[in-house]
Amino acid sequence: MSQDLTRERTNQKARTRTALLESAGALIRAGKRPTVEEAASATGISKRTAYRYFVSQEHLLADAALEALRPQMDEMLTSVAVSDDVYARVATLAVGLHRLAEEYDAELREMIRASLSRSAKAAEGNAPRSRGGRRLDWIRTSIEPLRAKIPAASFETLTDSLAVCLGIDALMVLRDVCGLSGEKIEARMIWMANALLDKALNEAIEE
Repeated sequence: MSQDLTRERTNQKARTRTALLESAGALIRAGKRPTVEEAASATGISKRTAYRYFVSQEHLLADAALEALRPQMDEMLTSVAVSDDVYARVATLAVGLHRLAEEYDAELREMIRASLSRSAKAAEGNAPRSRGGRRLDWIRTSIEPLRAKIPAASFETLTDSLAVCLGIDALMVLRDVCGLSGEKIEARMIWMANALLDKALNEAIEE
């Protein structure tokens, strides 16, 4: 097989996957929870082909939610990278994640539903493959200036801890449970993130 043909097949697969994700995203924004078949039908792709890309409805919904965020997150992470101030970088991430979560509330709630469904299947012994590492990657990017200042184990602990207070799940608690909105939510996220950064840096000094 020629390199040109291989490249074209790879590009075609990428276009097919993108078309399915865009179809699912449009249906989600319309208030639906599309199945793989529905997303395929809406974009003229066969059901058999669609299942080669997404093995289940939850797989499709979770990826569609994350795909909707990709352009904005790439832009935000580019802006974060110009500063070496880790507090400023994390604050930018917190504000960006909050505003994206508000804008893409429907898609991200679908992602949470998919996550809960995966957890239930795992508890039944039918554990699906793990997904959803993008948030951790975004956080690692934002705290990259600390990588040389704190132990590797502390860096990963900080990453995991920040994941708890940044993102759609933290937003839902602050908004739905605590009754906060707007800038107050962002302020709480930044407060929690700063406390974790202080803790990690103080522990590194003590060692």
